[in-house]
Amino acid sequence: MLNSLELLAVEAESCTTCNLAEGRTNVVFGAGKPDADLMFVGEGPGAQEDRWGLPFVGRSGKLLDRLLDEELGIDRGSCYISNVVKCRPPENRDPRPSEIAACQPYLEQQIQIIDPLVIVTLGNFSSKLLLETDTGITKLRGRAYPFRGRQLVPTFHPAAALRGGTDVLARMRSDMVRAKVLMGHV
Repeated sequence: MLNSLELLAVEAESCTTCNLAEGRTNVVFGAGKPDADLMFVGEGPGAQEDRWGLPFVGRSGKLLDRLLDEELGIDRGSCYISNVVKCRPPENRDPRPSEIAACQPYLEQQIQIIDPLVIVTLGNFSSKLLLETDTGITKLRGRAYPFRGRQLVPTFHPAAALRGGTDVLARMRSDMVRAKVLMGHV
């Protein structure tokens, strides 16, 4: 018997609501513990994610895994990881507003079903979407925001840390610790 998250994933597999469906190899719905206390929301799948059908399996994913281990003391199986858009934008371009709008119901339902205590948004797109703001991630990060009865912690996308060096990585680490404290795992 499929649970509601699995049923939603099956529905997403056949989605053709936006033009991203035309170029995908796989829908990258999400992965992890279906009743996790901690949920990560990124931007969209890259080439590796599209190939494997799993979120954050490329270089950014390896960094995220390292941060999960070093700052939270968990592995990806203990949380849930998803993205704003479920299909890879061509050439890894930014998702367009119409594509974000097409996938938003899936993300909203994922959040409702998983019901995490803390959501960590990775980068501008997920942070702006969930917080309903135009403020960028550099100004948003560094604190937690109330979000539908839970806490939301915006941080940089791991790709930004790979490009931005030790300062960006240190800020990400700080945000991960904030999420850990909010979950009561200290």
